[in-house]
Amino acid sequence: MAKSKCSNSKRVSVSYISVPSQIINSLSSSSLQSLLLSPKKTSRSNNRFLSFKSPRLWFLILFLFSLLGMLKLGYNLDTLIPFSPYPCTTSPQTQGLIPNGYSKSQLAFASKSGKRSKNDEKDEVLNGFSKPEVGNGANSENDGEKVEEGEFWKQPDGLGYKPCLVFTRDYKRASEGIVNDRRKYLLVVVSGGMNQQRNQIVDAVVIARILGAALVVPILQVNVIWGDESEFADIFDLEHFKRVLANDVRIVSSLPSTHLMTRPVEGSPPLHVSPQWIRGRYLKRLNRDGVLLLRGLDSRLSKDLPSDLQRLRCKVAFHALRFAPPILELGNKLAERMRNKGPYLALHLRMEKDVWIRTGCLPGLSHEYDEIVNNERKQRPELLTARSNMTYHDRKLAGLCPLNALDVTRLLKALGAPKDARIYWAGGQPLGGKEALLPLTQEFSHFYNKEDLALPGELEPLRNRASVMAAIDYIVSENSDVFIPSHGGNMGHALQGHRAYAGHKKYITPNKRQMLHYFLNSSLSESEFNNIIKELHRDSLGQPELRTIKAGRDVTKYPVPECMCRDTSSNL
Repeated sequence: MAKSKCSNSKRVSVSYISVPSQIINSLSSSSLQSLLLSPKKTSRSNNRFLSFKSPRLWFLILFLFSLLGMLKLGYNLDTLIPFSPYPCTTSPQTQGLIPNGYSKSQLAFASKSGKRSKNDEKDEVLNGFSKPEVGNGANSENDGEKVEEGEFWKQPDGLGYKPCLVFTRDYKRASEGIVNDRRKYLLVVVSGGMNQQRNQIVDAVVIARILGAALVVPILQVNVIWGDESEFADIFDLEHFKRVLANDVRIVSSLPSTHLMTRPVEGSPPLHVSPQWIRGRYLKRLNRDGVLLLRGLDSRLSKDLPSDLQRLRCKVAFHALRFAPPILELGNKLAERMRNKGPYLALHLRMEKDVWIRTGCLPGLSHEYDEIVNNERKQRPELLTARSNMTYHDRKLAGLCPLNALDVTRLLKALGAPKDARIYWAGGQPLGGKEALLPLTQEFSHFYNKEDLALPGELEPLRNRASVMAAIDYIVSENSDVFIPSHGGNMGHALQGHRAYAGHKKYITPNKRQMLHYFLNSSLSESEFNNIIKELHRDSLGQPELRTIKAGRDVTKYPVPECMCRDTSSNL
């Protein structure tokens, strides 16, 4: 129906059109506008009508929205009007299913806050659908994983500590007489595995300095366990060793002809002796006979020495004892193969048969393997180095046992190690072979040792030389981004000091004594367990530690403060 008001030529005619409600749904906004506006009229009154200040325009807009709202109640316009499936708010009438079929729990997951109530989770389980990867929710979850992975590779704050081996004037003044002496010579026989031999060589140099004697290149005793007959120059760079220590101690390859027929004075110092004890015990006889032979130097020299002698220890351990060029070259090649796809983690796994026997612990693989260990321990009780009055369970809870593969896997996961982490494992063949490593290999697919990384034939010349193989493990582990030992031992201690001296590279010391109680607590959720383990290791990531805060600490394990220093304006 239309009404028409006519007047003189100056008057404006206005038309009103009634449109059936069913037609409105099919009209676009442009079509609607063409119905409302007359194309033939361009007068000022029409311009005023179109102006945003015109109350008529606002009234018309309000009317149209009201009309659409009423139509919404009677007709389903969802297919025509693109409402957002993620409304900011929902009315009480829409608490069940939101338009387009999204449930309340799905919307809560996609919301900005990302918080979900227990009722939402319950609804989701009952209705049988999984969380959709939509909106910011999925991105936030992925971002969280990336942050956690980045935290695992993040290096500790070294607090600016750098190597600084500055010897005193008195030390330098005494050096000239010591290196020029041709009367006194020290012979040493070092035993054990490669890392144990390293420690004894360090102390042999220091003892030679204390006595003012020349050091004959140390003799490596044949290892009774591995049968390795390697000599010093097979493992270490002898010429480099002599050159680095030229101003501290004179190193000779053999006794001079003038001393070959001399019967040496033999000795084996007790544990933790001082420089004064060394001089009082051996210096007079050494001056008289010219040659002193010492055996069994492991932990014989005190860990608390004058600062200059502590710096000499660091100089030997971190500078002079460089591996022989062929070993260094191969070790660096393997390290580069590990690194060619990003950062990598090195694990030192102590799961060999002799380790379980010596520690009084059990591998936890099966009753069969436990019996193998127990029977051999009964047959050779002298191998047991742990406290014999403790049960295996007590030893494990006291942190005296090596971590097995399952323990290491749970530790790595709790600390945030990514599933695609590249892992190098150092150590001998574990009791149980590949079966013993299953928890690790099932969780972390990029799991390698030197056998996996070496090209055909690369390791053949070293196959029966355990000390050389241990040296390769040492090189690859030292170059890693993160290092974790499953047990203490000489290699772990040496690497802790070496990585600290290199700028406090990340070194995670498992807090076995405290964490194993939580390993046995099945009531903890995964997130609770992970948070507890991370907190237990917050201060065990290789941060600088002062050797001097506790007596008896080895400077080659804790090189601060004698061998590393920083700006004195800041304090540890």
